[in-house]
Amino acid sequence: MSVPSPWRVAAGLFLAILLALAPGEGSAAPGDDVADAAPLHSHGVRYGKGWECNWSYGRVGQSCVAIDLPRNAHLTSIGRKWACDRGYRKSGEACAEVKLPPNAFLNSRGNGWECDRGHRKVDESCSAIVLPANAYLADGGDSWKCERGFRKMDDTCTLLEVPQQGFVERSGDAWQCNRGYSKIDESCVAVKVPENAHLASTGQDWACDRGFEKTREACAAIRVPANAHIDNSGNRWTCDPGYRQQGTICALDQR
Repeated sequence: MSVPSPWRVAAGLFLAILLALAPGEGSAAPGDDVADAAPLHSHGVRYGKGWECNWSYGRVGQSCVAIDLPRNAHLTSIGRKWACDRGYRKSGEACAEVKLPPNAFLNSRGNGWECDRGHRKVDESCSAIVLPANAYLADGGDSWKCERGFRKMDDTCTLLEVPQQGFVERSGDAWQCNRGYSKIDESCVAVKVPENAHLASTGQDWACDRGFEKTREACAAIRVPANAHIDNSGNRWTCDPGYRQQGTICALDQR
């Protein structure tokens, strides 16, 4: 009888060890969680480990229980919960009908209501909006605004009194003065521009020309000391590079 070679003996022993360590049929592999075992009416999740209930079943602990649909309800898109049909709202474990008052309609979600255009919600009803003269419904339809040239005062629209050299501004319910005029009380007064000055960018005031500075109601020439220049504003001076300000002069910077 032939004697097995040493490598055949070693291979046999290795195979026997593997078979001894392998889990038997139906046994749990190391690390398996018994609680994760899929219950009846469930299936494994598409990615990763775990399970989820089948369509029309909801999870209760480690089980999948058939969903009890109340009247006027439907399963949601995932199939494991329910929601009330349009025109109904959830009330406990039931769906109660949404009761529409006159001049109302269902909201976009279908579980509440909103008032028709021209009405506003007052408690549980829709009250018609009474438009005063020279008014119109706002974009939302549940309030009103005054027409251009009128101002809201309490429940009326009062004519906006615009003085000479004034105009109705963009809002439509206020006024401002034309360029070259400034608002003083309820009038538009011409802006008096002194010598060496010009109208400011706002148009309702004046500013000194470049090289001049404002002194009360006039523009005085700026006295620029040696080693200085007019800055970007045009109404002040600053020292040249290499010099720093000391009072009213520019001294050599020796720092």
